[in-house]
Amino acid sequence: MAELRDILYKVHITSTSGSMTASVEGVCFDSRKSKPGFLFVAVKGTQSDGHMFIDKALDGGATVVVAEKLPERISDQVTYVAVKDSAQALGMIAANFYGNPSQKLKLVGVTGTNGKTTVATLLYQLFNSLGQRSGLLSTVVNRIVDKEITATHTTPDPIQLNELLVQMVDANCTHCFMEVSSHAVDQERTTGLNFEGAVFTNITHDHLDYHKTFENYIKAKKKYLMNCRLMRLPW
Repeated sequence: MAELRDILYKVHITSTSGSMTASVEGVCFDSRKSKPGFLFVAVKGTQSDGHMFIDKALDGGATVVVAEKLPERISDQVTYVAVKDSAQALGMIAANFYGNPSQKLKLVGVTGTNGKTTVATLLYQLFNSLGQRSGLLSTVVNRIVDKEITATHTTPDPIQLNELLVQMVDANCTHCFMEVSSHAVDQERTTGLNFEGAVFTNITHDHLDYHKTFENYIKAKKKYLMNCRLMRLPW
């Protein structure tokens, strides 16, 4: 549980309605996962717009709504927070809600068209073999030291990411090696994370079905790399 005003730290807020000291029991952006006391973030996705499911989230028990556009009907029992970018807000809110676990270990992201899984896995294996308890977030599998967790995406959503990082911190991990896809960067899934370093493998003319142009693809990679404290150049 956390206080709303605390988990909105660094979120670009444009307006609010309701109590900013409300208690938040959990965070979701999928209305089907809404529960009593939850904060629901309405995110515009590639397939659907979360703003269309605000009422469903409220039916599930959500007491705080974060959205780029607030609904016309406002309930006195709900706190509404309007933000500039919902996806970006979700990343910051998730990190704050889970206590910013990426700041409690050394998080290294691996990005590039090819080689992300191989490089991240090799680094994870190397550091564990050297006695450094490490975690892995990859396309193939997620690992917390020697515990295996099924992976569903190259880069999980912000809530899953922070939940996994909390588990790594609880397991006394000192490092985490993570694949960072350009899709994830563009969709703000890595927002709120504190990357100690980055590995950039390469870039080719792939994923243009999503990014549309090679320039947009480059911008997504550059956006991630420029936000890291330390950048590793191609091997």
